[in-house]
Amino acid sequence: MKLFDVYPLQQITPVKGKGCWIWDEAGNQYLDCYGGHAVISIGHGDEAYVKSIQDQVRNLGFYSNSVINPLQIELADLLGEVSGYPDYRFFMVNNGAEAVENAIRLASFHTSRKKMISFNGAFHGRTSGSLAVTDNSKIRSSFNNDHEVVFVELNDTDEISQLMDHEDIAAIIIEGIQGISGVVAPEDVFLQFLEKTCDRHGTMLILDEIQSGFGRTGKFFAHQYANIRPHLITIAKGMGNGFPVGGVLIHPDIKSSMGMLGTTFGGGHLACAATIAVLEVINNKGLIKNALDMGHYFQDRLGGIPEIMEIRGSGLMIGISFDFPIKELRANLLNDGVLTGNSSDPNILRLLPPLCISKNEIDTVINKLKIVLNKINNSETVSISK
Repeated sequence: MKLFDVYPLQQITPVKGKGCWIWDEAGNQYLDCYGGHAVISIGHGDEAYVKSIQDQVRNLGFYSNSVINPLQIELADLLGEVSGYPDYRFFMVNNGAEAVENAIRLASFHTSRKKMISFNGAFHGRTSGSLAVTDNSKIRSSFNNDHEVVFVELNDTDEISQLMDHEDIAAIIIEGIQGISGVVAPEDVFLQFLEKTCDRHGTMLILDEIQSGFGRTGKFFAHQYANIRPHLITIAKGMGNGFPVGGVLIHPDIKSSMGMLGTTFGGGHLACAATIAVLEVINNKGLIKNALDMGHYFQDRLGGIPEIMEIRGSGLMIGISFDFPIKELRANLLNDGVLTGNSSDPNILRLLPPLCISKNEIDTVINKLKIVLNKINNSETVSISK
């Protein structure tokens, strides 16, 4: 049997990781500035994280949600404390798409409406509902096209107002920072406008913090820069540091009932142990502050590179815009030992390193980037002269 060929692969085979570094099967070392789509939050191979998972699997690897699991209660309490949402409720799932799927279902349950507003450039997942609110028709099948979703330009208050005045909208869903589209952040005043508009119309505001949450932007959630409190918050990626886990933070006004939601594997013992360990490491090592400080340092250093047109993002969620496609740049960086990410915008390089990255490691990235850009510039000069 062969693999179903759907992933464009970078030419690297990681076999080991520690902190912000990974090694391939030949022993070559790479500085990981992508973290597997922002999944690696506290760093590869953190000792406390590894011990937590080992201890838990030694005792009990899994049982379903048909029994009492005190780890879920411990996790919910810790998450509420660290995130600043102690009064919210928590529902655990397996990944980000499932988190979005449950959030939009809860919004529909609560409002008895079905129409959704999403945004141009949005990415929320690949399951039926999450794909319907994702702005990419190329990955939507005919089966996915029956949902009632309106896509609006980011930061367009006029169109939102018109829709809300004339339609029964169940929810507006928006990313804390759009990742796939090239690290595009909604304006704080726009998020504040959405909060007020949703409250006035009885509409649920869903903040997708799957990529931008768990400290990545220098706050626990990116939307906290705008000082708003959405009705539903979806999380995944960095919360498990590689262990597949997701969840929804749910406003206390949204009531539950038996059987309303369900999941076989979500909230299992290992998932809880992994996430508790991540939160404890984030707290104990001050990684949210480190993300903020290192994000400022990264952007300051990037600002001295003349080929860069624009620097986007907050904390350690960074997009770098060039006036040329970055495919060759990424390949050359990989050859020089730096792993980076791309986006749907071919000119945007994405950096999503572990939150434990240091100034010395950032300096390494900057120096390698300058070397690679110099090589590209020289090769273009040679080509033009010929």
